[in-house]
Amino acid sequence: MPRLTRLVVARRRLVALCWVVLALAGAWAASGIGDALSRSFDAPGRPAFEANERIVRAYGSGGRISPIVLVARPEDGRDVRDQDVRDELREAVDRVARAVPGSRVVSSSGATGEGLDSEDGRASVAYLFPPVGRPAPDENPQALAAARKAAAGTEVGGRPLGVTGIEALSDDSGGGGGVGLLVETLVGGLGALIVLAWVFSSALAFVPLVVAAVSILTTFLLLRALAALTEVSFVVQFLVGLIGLGIAIDYSLLVVFRWREERAAGREGPEAVEAAMRTAGRAVAVSGVTVAIGLLALVVVPVPFIRSIGFGGLLIPIVSVLAALTLLPVLLLGVGERLDRRWAARHAGTTDAGAGHAGRDATVSPGWIRWATFVVRRRWIAAVAGLLVLFVLAGVATTLRPGQPTVDSLSSGGGARSALQHLERHGLGTGAVTPIEVLTTPDAAGDVERRLRETSGIRGVVSPTAPEWRRGGAALTVALPTEDSASDRGRETLDRVRDAAEKRDFGGRVGGPAAQDRDLTEAIYASFPVMVLLIAVITFALLARALRSVVLPIKAILLNVLSVGSSFGIVVLVWQQGGGSELLGGVPATGSITTWVPLAIFAFLYGLSMDYEVFILSRVREEYDRTGSTDEAVIEGLGRTGRLVTSAALVLFLAFVALGAAPNTEIRILATGLAAGILLDATVVRALVVPALVTLFGKANWWLPAALERRWRPR
Repeated sequence: MPRLTRLVVARRRLVALCWVVLALAGAWAASGIGDALSRSFDAPGRPAFEANERIVRAYGSGGRISPIVLVARPEDGRDVRDQDVRDELREAVDRVARAVPGSRVVSSSGATGEGLDSEDGRASVAYLFPPVGRPAPDENPQALAAARKAAAGTEVGGRPLGVTGIEALSDDSGGGGGVGLLVETLVGGLGALIVLAWVFSSALAFVPLVVAAVSILTTFLLLRALAALTEVSFVVQFLVGLIGLGIAIDYSLLVVFRWREERAAGREGPEAVEAAMRTAGRAVAVSGVTVAIGLLALVVVPVPFIRSIGFGGLLIPIVSVLAALTLLPVLLLGVGERLDRRWAARHAGTTDAGAGHAGRDATVSPGWIRWATFVVRRRWIAAVAGLLVLFVLAGVATTLRPGQPTVDSLSSGGGARSALQHLERHGLGTGAVTPIEVLTTPDAAGDVERRLRETSGIRGVVSPTAPEWRRGGAALTVALPTEDSASDRGRETLDRVRDAAEKRDFGGRVGGPAAQDRDLTEAIYASFPVMVLLIAVITFALLARALRSVVLPIKAILLNVLSVGSSFGIVVLVWQQGGGSELLGGVPATGSITTWVPLAIFAFLYGLSMDYEVFILSRVREEYDRTGSTDEAVIEGLGRTGRLVTSAALVLFLAFVALGAAPNTEIRILATGLAAGILLDATVVRALVVPALVTLFGKANWWLPAALERRWRPR
């Protein structure tokens, strides 16, 4: 680290120029990044994915894309089964279909009508399967807008044709809009500036923001290049903008805090920068590698978009670390002392040599010293109280159910919600918007249709005989479930449909979004234990070297897993059980947590939480080497890092709050998990449980095999 710092200091103008060029190029890359990213959630090799691929190849529509659901809701006294109403419905559906060229239609006017009409004649449903975009495997967002525009000018039975479905409901809840990534990042940056101004009490607050801005723009440049080489999920852009902001500021805070401490000890210029980088810079490097490992472990999941989150997210800590180790020293040498002149004047002459450590009064927080002393003296109470909170929340997390949110939770109002409620009131149920597509051979189609009609939970089966439904040696049948396929009963129905179609030698393949989501969930979480084990092993090796201890890394890993589990518990309470979903998202309880969200929360939160562990314990280790007393090391270490960790957590928390303004519900759930996890980790875990456990372990904290102790002893 000293060698790198001296190299940066010697070539500071060249380093600054390089970062300026990267930032400008990154601004260009960020402007069009959305079009370069994928919205695919494919799971290659899984049965439903293969079925959907065959459906798309044969028909060019449907499969992995949810259908647009058209709802006829005639006036009182009119019946959807009346010939005049059927004629109006047929004309309305044809008009909408013409507005979406290449779409496939299922309606009571062109098939049997079984299951498409309500028993009381007050509702009828038709399906428009939009064409799938090629060559990109993404949905067709223009289809919904075109269908809505066409439907707005039609009437069936005296009332406008309603439009609903998964995409329409999500769009009504904000899925088609939102304040935008740029605005979210600016809001997060403004919140960070307020925190930094409070922390530094000087213009030095702008330095971490400059580092963060350059880091984010450079990461977007690398992300644009990565997207040109491979598929990268659209989720990554939100993570770069908001998580990148928090991480870069966190790392800058650690270095700047230490730089101030070295200045308070009498060092100036390059000497102060080198001294800060020798300690804080090393901690930043370890923290960044730990975050990167958490994300890199996502590559063991055999799902392309999850891997892309790993590869894309990996860029965030790498660039942030590089900026903190190279750009930040240049800024501190160039403008740091001038920006921090007010603080330096206020704390001039406050060094307390009698404290045994230079600069204590200027850099140690008296409040945190008092808190650390309180925790050390009441270590058992602190440990039990903190662990009790974590275990209770982690217990709630055991009820977490990954999968698509229920249809009812996708929107709290709007036209799509109104059309869905009409279907529910008249007996067609929420399953009307989640039809199941079954692909068979023409010879087996009749047998499969009969089996599906006998399947519990299926309201009706549509098996058109028109030539366009029998292509490439395949026949397509649509099963209409009574319950939403994301609900418990709907999942059971899907299992029975699969059993009827796939396990009776009919050669049937079950497709559709619900079946693909089920396979996606299984593919992701089958690899979850391997991912956790990989992260734990590599993290242990890194922390054992950094902290020169065997016990502390084990404690850190177990506590981090428990901390992440607690954040899952909060997500379950707020979203899955609906304790805050109305307030935060304007929707009722989701019933499930979007499949990929828990995995992304774990990967990011594990690394971010380990940041604080490294920040605190590296300083505790340093103080223990100086004093030989664990209790004194904990008090002094927390006194010097408590304010840092709290400030860093607050910056990240505000960034995640800004992330919660994203347009879609799954990003809001992700933001809730990350924000709650960071807040819980910085308070209950790092300020209470960690110091209590370290003092309880005493000298056992520092045990290390003799051979490693000799090899890793500082020189």
